[in-house]
Amino acid sequence: MTSAKTSQAAQVIVALVLFVAALSIASSVFAPVAFALFIIALVWPLQKALQGLLPRLLALALSLSVMVVAFFAFGSLIVWAFGRVGRWIVSDAARFQAFYEQITLWLEGHGIAVAALWSENFSSAWVLRAVQTVSGRLNSTMSFWLVVLVYVLLGLLEVEDFGRRLKVMRNRDMAELILRGSIATAAKIRRYMLVRTAMSVITGLLVWVFARTVGLPLAEEWGFIAFLLNYVPFMGPLVATVFPTLFAMTQFGSWQAVIAVFACLNLIQFIVGSYIEPRVAGSALSISPPIVLFSVFFWSYLWGVFGAFIGVPITIALITFCALHPSSRWLAEMIGAVPKETSATAGSGAAA
Repeated sequence: MTSAKTSQAAQVIVALVLFVAALSIASSVFAPVAFALFIIALVWPLQKALQGLLPRLLALALSLSVMVVAFFAFGSLIVWAFGRVGRWIVSDAARFQAFYEQITLWLEGHGIAVAALWSENFSSAWVLRAVQTVSGRLNSTMSFWLVVLVYVLLGLLEVEDFGRRLKVMRNRDMAELILRGSIATAAKIRRYMLVRTAMSVITGLLVWVFARTVGLPLAEEWGFIAFLLNYVPFMGPLVATVFPTLFAMTQFGSWQAVIAVFACLNLIQFIVGSYIEPRVAGSALSISPPIVLFSVFFWSYLWGVFGAFIGVPITIALITFCALHPSSRWLAEMIGAVPKETSATAGSGAAA
């Protein structure tokens, strides 16, 4: 019996390793599908409401138009914010150069040869490679979004048909699990994005007010960057505080002011992320913080920036499906909260 359990556990581990390897190797296939399912979960309520008023294809066209306009608007704001920061750095290059020389002198005075390291690793060839990398990423990003758009188009057309196929499946238990899990996952993802968007707006506004108050240039841009990066838990807020802090080093004359800027920005992120958001999200979306951090790192390792963005929604889906089956409910209880209705259903089923 023990050897059989050991063999079964080994098979499960091998299957998981192969599955993760497949996700990584075939990321160009799986990542667009996962992102498309994520978007379908967000867009389907709009599509369903429009279908009640308009023909199906016209409702689909309007839903896709709203999605495309939203993405273009968001992308334009991203280009505007980072473009403004980049232009300011170029126009203020002399001050950044002076700051760099101060840091270099201080580091070399403590035995760290920064100049030699810079000349060895950063050259015209490095700049060319960086430009080529950025261009390649932009091209791959456009291809990624085109594939996602096709999947979303086909997926929105298939949602109702998929539900009907589940209702006529012979394996009723599996059909019920998939149907209930899909509905619950979509609802939780919509709630997660609503909460995350609200918290991102609050964070961006607070960062903007703080930057304007202390006289930090580009206050609107820092506010939007904080809003944008807040969609990536843990890592996004950290980056959102580091960028303006580095910028403040060249704007203020004292290290005390720079430390105060960094501390206040982190205080804003802490209050919103650790105090306000858990109370707004409630227990239905509560996930262990180490699991959230692991999700961000794990999926960003597999799928890059897109994986970091949807890592937590994927974990929410995993927890939701695990909570619906007795054999996997322990995993949902360990890494997240099990909804009360699920526990009540499980209790009544056990009693029966």
